Amino acid sequence: MADDTREILSWAEFGDASRELATSVHETGFVPDVVVAIARGGLLLAGAIAYALDVKSCGALNAEFYTGVDARLDEPIILAPFLDEVSLSGKRVLLVDDVSDSGRTLKMVLNLITIAGAEVKTVCLYSKSHTVLAPDYVWRHTDRWIAFPWSSLPPVTV
Repeated sequence: MADDTREILSWAEFGDASRELATSVHETGFVPDVVVAIARGGLLLAGAIAYALDVKSCGALNAEFYTGVDARLDEPIILAPFLDEVSLSGKRVLLVDDVSDSGRTLKMVLNLITIAGAEVKTVCLYSKSHTVLAPDYVWRHTDRWIAFPWSSLPPVTV
């Protein structure tokens, strides 16, 4: 039975989407030196895109904003371990996240990396109409809650 309140992403669709996004990046001529994931949501997409674009240099920045379904902190925060921003100076960085919902986390991290002296392009699987930062590359637009294959099941417990 279909769920009209959720956007459901399957593993197979994720594979297709990541390849399509990598193709979009390639077709614009942007050649990243580094792929940076916003963890946790952007980790799998960043890895898939890095492989597709043959970029061996990858990193992650840990950020927290959402604490549950429609529950969030007042502002996004950066968590340890911290990204070595100095090493990004003068580099072309592809910044990756799963969704630009409010866009506040993506905007905060984009600003940090830009201030470090990097040229940055952003890519997300999804973007929502109310985001404050539309990604440079996006696979799909939705305003529904998104059920990702990696986070749709509860944590494993003993």
